[in-house]
Amino acid sequence: MKKLVKIGDRLVGEGQPCFIIAEAGLNHNGDPELAKELIKIACQSGADAIKFQKRTIGDILIKEVLDAPYLRSTALAPTYGEHRYKLELADEIWHELNNLARQHGIVFSASAWDHKSADFLESIDVPFFKTPSADIINLPLLEYIAKKKKPMIVSTGMCTLEEIDEAVEVIQRHNDQFILLHCISNYPCTDSEVNLKIIETLKKRYGVPVGYSSHDKGVAIPASAVSLGACVIEKHFTLDRTMLGPDHAASLEPQGLAKMIKYIRHTEMALGSGEKFLNEAEREPRKRLAKSVVAKVDIPKGTVITADMLMVKGPGSGLKPKYISELYGKIAQEDVLEDTLIPLDSVNWPNNF
Repeated sequence: MKKLVKIGDRLVGEGQPCFIIAEAGLNHNGDPELAKELIKIACQSGADAIKFQKRTIGDILIKEVLDAPYLRSTALAPTYGEHRYKLELADEIWHELNNLARQHGIVFSASAWDHKSADFLESIDVPFFKTPSADIINLPLLEYIAKKKKPMIVSTGMCTLEEIDEAVEVIQRHNDQFILLHCISNYPCTDSEVNLKIIETLKKRYGVPVGYSSHDKGVAIPASAVSLGACVIEKHFTLDRTMLGPDHAASLEPQGLAKMIKYIRHTEMALGSGEKFLNEAEREPRKRLAKSVVAKVDIPKGTVITADMLMVKGPGSGLKPKYISELYGKIAQEDVLEDTLIPLDSVNWPNNF
């Protein structure tokens, strides 16, 4: 399996900077101008990509569901179908959004909820396909998209590990360029539900890059996910959390999105390489705070050194304490005053035998 996936001109995976997706989703509420504003906000916040959602409503829901009353306080219309149709953008708007994202230097894509949507996204040349948790068990759709041979980012919410097994098996028949996202499909989910250790479970089980689609509250948990190896973070954002629409309340506002990205980048810097070495910035503190072998009493030249003549004190610029026992029985080759550092070459002084 591929450890790195190429999205546009970016490599995503282990050892690479986290690929941050600002999930605009449906938070444009069907308004093209709001969708454009969200692209600008994502770019200003430092996100690597902005992602929307594309549905062919009549192809994914039966008539009974479409005609059902929709009584939620966030509803945009009286029936669920009307509500959903209001959240869709015209094809020509998608072209405008794609071009705008390119102008701002940010990757543009969308979740494909059905075959027609996947075909449309392919026609505008998105650099990767996203599949939602709702379709992790929709193996025909996963296979259809996998055959398009573009990188895939696959959310794994509201399913079992065995269902992920089935999805991975179908995808990898046709495509080895895919990333799994750990996800809890509760909007928002509680901290106790997040279960970030699943990131490591997925990495070990499938050997592919793994990220985190964040439905938790706030900005700290995505940074924690990065510390556990998430190579992609996806997070919903909106212009205003109080707006009508399905996802605003569980989204970050612009300031929160920028703060989350800042935390992630600081976390990446703090993680470092895993290689232990004496940091250049630690050298001066080490001299002040570490310890060396020190003369407990005056030691005249020619004296045979004994244990009661030595002790350990700061600073750390002298002989390391580990050598103290090697000095027992050595003949001092110079005068060493009480409460001063034993010379560095003292381990090479002759023995008294």
